[in-house]
Amino acid sequence: MSTAGALLLAPGAGADRDHHTLCAVADAVAPLPVERMDFPARKAGRKGVDRAPVAIAAVMAEAEALCTAARLRADRLVLGGRSFGGRMCSMAVAQGRPAAGLVLLSYPLHPPGRPEVLRVEHFADITVPCLFVSGERDPFGTPTELEREVQAIDAPVELIIVPGAHDPRGQDERIAAEVRRWVRSLR
Repeated sequence: MSTAGALLLAPGAGADRDHHTLCAVADAVAPLPVERMDFPARKAGRKGVDRAPVAIAAVMAEAEALCTAARLRADRLVLGGRSFGGRMCSMAVAQGRPAAGLVLLSYPLHPPGRPEVLRVEHFADITVPCLFVSGERDPFGTPTELEREVQAIDAPVELIIVPGAHDPRGQDERIAAEVRRWVRSLR
């Protein structure tokens, strides 16, 4: 298992790099180098989200830039983020991006009200440790659904359930503490 040397965090579809949870996590893991990224659509001032290939390419580029800046081997970088951002990071890793682990906050397992439309095809290609933190009432995936689907990941998976829904308000301190503990456990 690689030592965690830096953390790349990506936002959800409707947010940017300054989302309150991402900021709390970045503060909590200090002095570990952290980069909170934005996706190309957000950087260009457009509404909506990038298609997966564009977003995954952005994750790959940001990961490479952070590794270069931190003088870090690619397999020492932890990738993750909230919702769409975490999903894009997990897809980048499934496509071969080296990583020490994945931090997946409010992973969007399926669209709300459509549990049959799962977003897990790539889970079988993930071979790094994963931390999932999700709200107990998240309409994008219940704790039971997450427990079932993460079985496809061929690596250690930890699932933390917190009070709240998709953006579990008031839980930033706990989420940040769980991420800090988990990232440090990779050392």
